[in-house]
Amino acid sequence: MAVIYPFLKRLMCAVLLVLPAYTCVAADLVDRAVLSGLASDNNNDKIEAITALGQLSNPGAAAILAALGEGKVLIAADGTVLVSLAADKALNPATGETIAPPADAQTVNMNNRLRRALQGAQASAELFSPVAATRLAAAIRLQKEADAARTPVIERALTQEKDPGIKLALNIALASSAIKSTEAAVRTKAVIALGESKNPAFKPVLAALLAKDSSGAFAEPDAEVRNTAQKSLEQIESHQTIVSWVGNLFYGISLGSVLLLAALGLAITFGLMGIINMAHGELLMIGAYATYLVQSFFKQYLPGALDWYVVAALPVAFVSTALVGMLLERTVIRWLYGRPLETLLATWGISLILMQAVRSIFGAQNVEVSNPSWMNGGITVLGNLSLSYNRLVIIGFALCVVVAVWLVLNYTRLGLFVRAITQNRRMADCVGVPTGRIDMLAFGLGSGIAGLAGVALSQLSNVGPDLGRGYIVDSFMVVVLGGVGQLAGTVVAAMGLGALNKFIEPFWGAVIAKIAILLFIVLFVQKRPQGLFAPKGRSAE
Repeated sequence: MAVIYPFLKRLMCAVLLVLPAYTCVAADLVDRAVLSGLASDNNNDKIEAITALGQLSNPGAAAILAALGEGKVLIAADGTVLVSLAADKALNPATGETIAPPADAQTVNMNNRLRRALQGAQASAELFSPVAATRLAAAIRLQKEADAARTPVIERALTQEKDPGIKLALNIALASSAIKSTEAAVRTKAVIALGESKNPAFKPVLAALLAKDSSGAFAEPDAEVRNTAQKSLEQIESHQTIVSWVGNLFYGISLGSVLLLAALGLAITFGLMGIINMAHGELLMIGAYATYLVQSFFKQYLPGALDWYVVAALPVAFVSTALVGMLLERTVIRWLYGRPLETLLATWGISLILMQAVRSIFGAQNVEVSNPSWMNGGITVLGNLSLSYNRLVIIGFALCVVVAVWLVLNYTRLGLFVRAITQNRRMADCVGVPTGRIDMLAFGLGSGIAGLAGVALSQLSNVGPDLGRGYIVDSFMVVVLGGVGQLAGTVVAAMGLGALNKFIEPFWGAVIAKIAILLFIVLFVQKRPQGLFAPKGRSAE
């Protein structure tokens, strides 16, 4: 007994190890009677066989359907159905045997009718795939293909499904299939489920129930089903309105963040020195091209760290544009203080020179600056509203830049001098503030912030010589509306104009939206020339 017990124990262990493998193989086998229709010369028999395969909760059936789509199903002379695995190897799905395909085996020819049947059958069979993503994709596809015949398959898949997200998709697919039912109570329940899904794709299905034919009769004969369909339509439309408003708000804040980055540096230079810098947009362009050069460097020398080229581009863009800004201030702008018209013309000429220089170096065509992988994709909220990661990152980045500028202006010696000069330049000069050097540093700071804006813009739009031209007017509007030299005003004006622009666009279009905002700013400045936040100090007088 002492000898037999260990032997039996080992034997049971071996059986338990082998049993799951056998069960798995058996689960993949397909009944020969179901397969026989594929060997028929009649397309109706083939369609019945394909539909039957789609009804099976069997990975083997799904594999046969996939092989049909790839032209790998063979029919031997005796009617045996085989799945080609290689040139000299085929699988018999009824027995699980791997054999050499007979020389007389013919491939199943697929026409358009068979392909349509195959697509529906594959969607049904994929509901039982071991891969969750495949099951979810199949459930979403069945939502769009309302067919009452698939109701039993979907119900069977629901009883086996554990994933809550896929369960929700299956319930919607079940409702879209049940809406074709002959029973009014089933149709009512399906209409309620479609309304609760809040999916706009089902609006045509629900609207079809309320349609009338040429004789004036409703497509849906039951009044209760029609009333429920009307309520479900209103429910979906109400949800769409909320999604539209939230989407406009998000894209408005995103546009406002870009305007804020573009206008922040201009607010410092315009507020401090009163310089109308028409070359500010080209400083954004230089920051974007600096990002392109950093990306090219990482591609060639640090391909493993390519996802972090944007982080490395920030200091490069800031320093390069700050140096260009300080050079412009020392060589041209310092001689034109107090002469706004000459300053405007000079900086406009500088902008043309910078654009032509970039065209000569990089060419007139746009250059490719791609998002790093961690900025691709987005977050889906409210069912079908996608908040892209690159815009979310730029919104957060803009807020970080604002906080950094606020800290510089309020807690550094440079910031103290800048605020002193902004409030009263002559008195600051009298008490020993080096106004000339502060002008240069402040202009460099504003230019550097424009370079950071260029990094952000490179992640949203094409990088080319004309990149900054589209933002110069908007930047000046933000500065004037917010109040010259006022950081808080610049933030509020940028976000407000960005949101207002996105809310007007759906009704009037992009061009009319720009004109309407410009008229609003003109009228506002007529009533309040100092902007939202009035500057303080003698300079305000």
